[in-house]
Amino acid sequence: MTKNKVCTHCKTPIDCQPEVIDQCACSQVEVSSATRNFLRSSFHKCLCPSCLKKMEQLVQEGHTNEFPRTRSEMVEGKHYYMENGYFVFTELYHFLKGQCCQNGCRHCVYGFKNRYL
Repeated sequence: MTKNKVCTHCKTPIDCQPEVIDQCACSQVEVSSATRNFLRSSFHKCLCPSCLKKMEQLVQEGHTNEFPRTRSEMVEGKHYYMENGYFVFTELYHFLKGQCCQNGCRHCVYGFKNRYL
């Protein structure tokens, strides 16, 4: 049975087939055990193939970078960008942080959506 769902990361409509997972589009994307572990610790439900690939790349990039402990270690464009005088943290920054703060951050990679925002 196909279930019409939405990717919890990009909001693209997807056809989910949990009863026959090998026919589901997500099963065609090869992801590492590190990515599977990350996704288990996230709030994501179903991801489209494009976002699964993006998560795999993010996890791989995360393993070659360290979380910036001080402001001087942060790289603009990599860890943050400026918008109206405010720091906006990137998906990589949030991933490197290692946990979700559950504040509904714009670029949350953990899939948390604050229903009050």
